[in-house]
This record gives sequence, structure tokens and C-alpha cells, in this order.
Amino acid sequence: MTNTTPRAASNKASAHPVRNHWRNFGIIAHIDAGKTTLSERILFKTGEIHRTGEVHEGNATMDTMALEKERGITIGAAATRCVWNGHEFTLIDTPGHIDFAIEVERSLRVLDGAITVLSGVAGVQPQTETVWHQAEKHGVPMIIFVNKMDQTGADFARVTEQVRKHLGARPVPLAIPVGAGDEFTGVIDVLQQRFLQWDAKGNMMVLALPAELQAQAQAAYAYAASVAAEASDALTDAYLANDTLTHAEILQGLRSLTLARKATPMLAGSAYKNAGIEPLLDAVIDWLPAPDDRAAPVATLNGESVTVATGDADPLAALVFKVTHDEHGSLAFVRIYGGSLHEGETIWNASLDSSVRIGRLYVVHADERTSTTQSGAGSIIAIANLKDALTGQTLSGKSQPWTLETIHAGEPVVALAVEPGSGTDRAKMLAALDKFRREDPSLRLENNVETGETILWGMGELHLDVVLERARREAAVDIRVGAPHVAYKETMGLPMVEAEGKLDKQNGGKGMYARVVVRLELLDEGDFAFANVVKGGVIPTAFFPAVEKGVQQAMQQGPLGQKVTGVKVTLLDGDFHAVDSNEMAFIIAAKEAVLTGLRKANPVLLEPVMKVTVDAPAINTGDVIGDLQKRSGRVLGITENTGRVEVIADVPLTKLFGHTNDLRSLSQGRAFASAVYARHAACDVNEASFV
Repeated sequence: MTNTTPRAASNKASAHPVRNHWRNFGIIAHIDAGKTTLSERILFKTGEIHRTGEVHEGNATMDTMALEKERGITIGAAATRCVWNGHEFTLIDTPGHIDFAIEVERSLRVLDGAITVLSGVAGVQPQTETVWHQAEKHGVPMIIFVNKMDQTGADFARVTEQVRKHLGARPVPLAIPVGAGDEFTGVIDVLQQRFLQWDAKGNMMVLALPAELQAQAQAAYAYAASVAAEASDALTDAYLANDTLTHAEILQGLRSLTLARKATPMLAGSAYKNAGIEPLLDAVIDWLPAPDDRAAPVATLNGESVTVATGDADPLAALVFKVTHDEHGSLAFVRIYGGSLHEGETIWNASLDSSVRIGRLYVVHADERTSTTQSGAGSIIAIANLKDALTGQTLSGKSQPWTLETIHAGEPVVALAVEPGSGTDRAKMLAALDKFRREDPSLRLENNVETGETILWGMGELHLDVVLERARREAAVDIRVGAPHVAYKETMGLPMVEAEGKLDKQNGGKGMYARVVVRLELLDEGDFAFANVVKGGVIPTAFFPAVEKGVQQAMQQGPLGQKVTGVKVTLLDGDFHAVDSNEMAFIIAAKEAVLTGLRKANPVLLEPVMKVTVDAPAINTGDVIGDLQKRSGRVLGITENTGRVEVIADVPLTKLFGHTNDLRSLSQGRAFASAVYARHAACDVNEASFV
């Protein structure tokens, strides 16, 4: 880690930083690990703000929404810019609650690196695993910051072992805490073999290592050297020749391994006490990638995969990853992978196949904006009032309209029937909810034709509660809600069946004819697969897309009225008529074939099951377990630690409504829980409650 001196407050981020001195990174974690507090300290240490706000006081810089300030949680990912030791940072603070997982997903999609924050007390928690695997999916290199080392029960060694066991990572401790709880006194800077302390005002002091810490520091240095030696043959040879590596060689080796996700630098401190922030900022520079360190993205152009060129002068390739609305209009957040954007120019929205004009460009600092005239490759920028912008769209040039991989939202699992308090407010309610749907791809708004109800789908109770409260406030509309429902699915009860679908309609003149034979099989993984083994021209190839379309339509609503999952459909045989066969006939026949097969396969109803983790005082263990069992929960594990207990259980989502309030009541407000979607599992159709 480099020698650190806080920058001058006037050293503001520029619109066009030097590319290898640029870091786009996010902060991800389980709820309550201290992400927003850490973001606040980073802004303070870099001179971007001159007084730190606190989450519990509702004045944290990165929590800009009124509901975030009131509830003390992060709801929407917030971006900012700052500078440290000549390097410019774009930082995105993400939510920790599973209900807002789309904010983490779309942030990781466009970021180059991430800091994973762990509580020194709680360690690796369920949502930690979720966001870690989200980052792995996108190939995002990470460093770990073990926070809250000043709290009772913090244990750096235990958390390090959890990182190995639960995350499958290879942690390399580089800032090791000395003491914990009230005895936390500072950290060992492993690579520079020095002791770092912070006074009551958060000022860092660099001290010589006390004699009693030297053996621990030397052992940690030796381990870091042994890991770094694996990065290349040259470093391996140097290590074997000298039985160690120099500081510079370790920096080189660990950077290479971190970017390849083969090692994870690990640091510690207390964000609340301003301790450990400077080494962490140095670690962002040393270990996390610049834009050019990441592989160039792959796009689709004319049906073929092509690699995007990532220079400022190259053709434009940019991804809209978030859209927000306020009283000034919309703001589209964009990651530019190649080319550049200029204020006032006309570009191409490749996802909509239409031209759009760039209005104002902004560098965003939480809820503040700084206007800029252009922005180049590698940057994250905001565009005001970009026409028809939605998450996941690609911006390009008309002459090279390639499309980047879009951003995928998880399927919503909870729904509420909503209606306006007054009939005259219906249009206002629908307009408000549609605005949030355009902002948030994990929301779904639909109309139940049978009941006439408006149904709002989301990722959980908190997610829907926040959306509806925002709609009430921002649109000044009263919204009433019905009882919550969950997203059921269905699958086959038999491993394999075959079925036929046939349409033979003659009403005078040209008729409709198609015959389709399919095999349905259970899939080990995935929701749906389609295969075609038809030979001999029994069905013309021109009708194959129609058959697949009919199959997909059948999968949307099976015999039990739910979306079908875990089924592979194979086209085996069929028949056609030279005059009467057409695409519509084959769509109808294929749909009938699949539905017939599903009915023959003894369909099974599936309900969402959540992995619930309850953290409670040990004295409440029996009450917590009893409450989970009352909700048809299956306890998977119980862990005790310093007067508290962590209970992990699988619980059907239908039984979790009201759990938070009941848990608060039985523990006098001292217990809390988190729930992460685990899977869909078979349930009794007679106990289901459908929307």
C-alpha cells in the first residue's frame, strides 16, 4: 500500500481522468454491514465532503431519498466521484437488502471492481454470499473490508476463515486489526511492516511496529509473498531464489491475481471510527482494475458476436444501467465502454432502433450534478431526459448499431392488488406506478382480466412497501392494497411424457391444419429448453419457429394456471398440409401438444422458499425456532456467538408475511432477520392463494 496523505479539498474529480488512474468500483454487502457509513468516510477522507453524516441520523450523503433517511437503509444505488492520491474514483454505494437486488445487479454489470464489506461481528451473511456470487458472475475483481472491528464480538480470524469456507475465496490479509471491540487499537500494514493508528478525530498516525506485533506482521508478509509468487514464472523464480519477494514484486503479483479473481486482498477497520479508510483507499488503487484492465465487452452486430473497441475515438458502445425520475425529468446513468458522448449530438438507441439526441451530460455526486460537455470511454455519466431510455438499452452509432448484453432482473415473487382511494385518482396511481416500473426492471405491473384488479409484483414486502409509499408521496395519491400473494410455478410430476397436438379446421375455403408430436422431460437445471429432432421434412423448416413459439406460449401458463419451469420440450414428429398449413396453425398445435403433455405428467405446484437468517439474543433461541417452525420452517443450522444466536431456516414465502413484526415483538426489538430467495419447492395446491 502506498504512503497516504489526505488530498486537498479543492482537488476535485475531472470530467476526463487519465485512464490508468481511474477506478470504477462499488461497495456491496449484506444489510447493516456498514456500506453507507464507509462511503461517507471515503468521501470525507478524499475531501469531497467536509463533515460526515450518519445513517442513523438520516443525513448520510449517499442516502438521498427521503425514505432512505427515515428508515436508515439504502434503497437505490447512488454514484459519486472523488480523488485519492492522483487517482480518480467513481464510487457506487449499493443497497444491502435482498429486495433491492436489482440495484446491485445493474451496478456490478457496469463496474470494474468492488469492495465487499463484512461485519467483523456477523462475518459472512446470506446476502454477502448473494452479492459475492453476483460479482463473480460478472467477473468483477474484489477486495474485502472487515468493518466494525471496534464492536464487541468482532473476530478477524473467524471472518477470514468464513471467507475461505463460504465464499470460496483466497483471502490475503494486508491490513490486520490489532485487538477487537474496546481493545481495537489500529491495524498492521503488512506490506510496509508498520503500525497504523487513528486518533479521536480520525487522523491517521504511522508508527513503528511494536515488538509484540513483529512476528505476526512478518508471517503475514511471508504469506502474501508466497501467494504473489504464483502470478508468473518470473515471480516464482524470484521467490525461490530469495525465499521472499520485494514490496514492489508483491504489489505486481497480487494485482495480477486479484484481477484474475485468484486472490482477494483483505483489510480491516472501523468506518464509524474513521479507522482503516486510508489503507482501503490505497488498496483500491493497488488492487482494483482501471477500465483498460478489464476485458473488452462483447456485443452483437448483425447476428454475430464482436468485441467492442474501447478507445475514445472508437465507435460508440454504451449501456444504460439505471434510469431515475424527479421534478426535473429523467436521468439515465450510462457506462461508456467505447467511443464518447458529446452534449447536443444525435446518436442511436440500438435496442429501440431509433435515433436519440443527447441533451445535458452530468457528472453525478449523490443528488448533486455537475454539467460537462463530453465524456469518454471507461466513464460513468448521466444523461438528462434521454428519450424512451430504459435499463439495459445500448447506445451506439447508427452506422454500427451493435447491442451489448442487457441487464437481467430477477423474477418478482410477491404481488399486491392495488387500487386508488378515489376513482378519480386511478390515472395518477397508474402513472406513478408505471414510472417506477420504468425505473426498476424487477417490478411488474399487470391487470387481472378476471377480477379487474391492478397487480403490482416485486421482490419482497419491503420492495413493494417502498414503491407504494413513494407513489403516495410523489404523486400525492392514496393507494389501498389487498392481501399479498406469491409467485407460484408448476412443473411435471413425471420424468417424461409424449403428447400430440393437432389442428384440423375446415370451414369452407382455405382451412387450418397442423400436427405436432413432442416429448416433455424434466430438466436438472434451468427453466426451459427446446430441441428439434424432426427429420425427413415431415414439418417444413419454415414452421419450426412457429412450433417453438407455441411451446413457449404453453410454458407461460400450464394446467394449474402458473408459469411452467424445469421442462425440456423436444419436437419429435408432425404433419402438414401443402395448402392449409400456416404459422398460426403450428403455434396452436404446438401449444396444445405441450399442454396435453403437462396434464398427462401429473403437474406439481411449486412455491417460493426463502433462506431465512435470524440474529437474536441467545435467550430468545427457543422463541425464534418456535416461530419459524410455526411458519412451516425447516431449521438448517444454529450458531452461537458472544451472547447471540444465528438461526438459519428454509421457510415458504407464503408463511413469512408479518415475520418481521412478530420477531421484533418476541425479542423486545433486539432480533432481526433477512430472507434470500432459495428455490421453488412443491406445495399443496389446495393451500395455495393465487392472484
